[in-house]
Amino acid sequence: MLKTQLIGLKAEQFRHPFDLEATNTLKQIPGLDTVVRTLLGGLGERLMFVDNIASSVRVSDRQLPHLHDLLVEACAILDLEPPQLYIKQHPVPNAYTFAMRGEKPFIVMHTSLVDMLEPPEIQAVIAHELGHLKCEHGVYLTLANIIMLAAGQIPTWGAAIAQGLQAEILNWLRCAEFTCDRAALLAVQEPKVVMSLLMKLSGGSVKLAPMLNLDAFLEQARDYEDLDRDRLAQMLKVAQTEQLTHPVPVLRAKEIDRWASSQNYRGLLNGKLACYDKKSERQGGWRNW
Repeated sequence: MLKTQLIGLKAEQFRHPFDLEATNTLKQIPGLDTVVRTLLGGLGERLMFVDNIASSVRVSDRQLPHLHDLLVEACAILDLEPPQLYIKQHPVPNAYTFAMRGEKPFIVMHTSLVDMLEPPEIQAVIAHELGHLKCEHGVYLTLANIIMLAAGQIPTWGAAIAQGLQAEILNWLRCAEFTCDRAALLAVQEPKVVMSLLMKLSGGSVKLAPMLNLDAFLEQARDYEDLDRDRLAQMLKVAQTEQLTHPVPVLRAKEIDRWASSQNYRGLLNGKLACYDKKSERQGGWRNW
C-alpha cells in the first residue's frame, strides 16, 4: 500500500476542536506552564526516563528493527523527527509519551499491547503517541503522566499540586486523545486499522483479538451514542468518563469513522505530492506521484 507523505503537516490541520478548547482552558490557569516545567516536569520525566532505560528495551535499527521501521515510517508521514521508543514488559496494555524541557522525547509501549496487535495496529499506537509530540502536548501530558504514573514518587508538594489539577488535566487529556487518534489515522491511512485497535483495547486479548468483529463494534458505538436521547443515561455517561484518562473506545472509534469521511481528512491526503513506496526504501522510501 502506498501512503501519502504529509509534507509540512501542521498540528492545526488535524487538531480536534475539543482539544483546542480544552488546551485554551488550561492556558488560562495562571502560571500552570511554569509550575509544571520548573517544579514537576524535570523530576517526573527524569524518574520515568531512568526507569525505562533501566528496565525496558530501547528499539533501534539493531534492536527489534521491525518496530523501528514502523516508527520511522510513521514519523516520515507525519513530518516529525523520530523520538526514542521503548518496549516494557507489563501485563496491562498501554502506551505513553514523555516530552519536556528540551530533552529527547520518548514513547513507551507495554509488551501486552504489542502481543495483542497486528503490525499496522502497532504503527497506529506509535502514531497516536507521535500525535502528542506533533501537537506539542508535552507540558500538560507530562503532568497527566505524573498524576497517573509517578505521583507517589515525587515530593509531597509536587503530588499535591498534581492532584489539585487532576480534574482539569484529565478533561484536557481525554480531548487531546481525539486529536492523537487522528494522527494515527493519518499515519496508517486506513480507518479500519485504527478502529480495530480501539476495539481490541476495549475487549481484546491475544486469544480473542482475531475473533472480534469490527462491524459489530461500530454498531455498538452507534448504540452508545443513542444513549444521549435519555437524560439519565447521558448523566451516567458523564459520571463514568470524568475520572478516565481516555474517552471510551466506542466513542473514539465512532469519531474516527466520522472523521475518515470528512473533507478535512480527504483534503490532507489528496493535497500532497509524495507517497511511501516499500519497494523504494533503499532510495529513501519516498517517490513522487
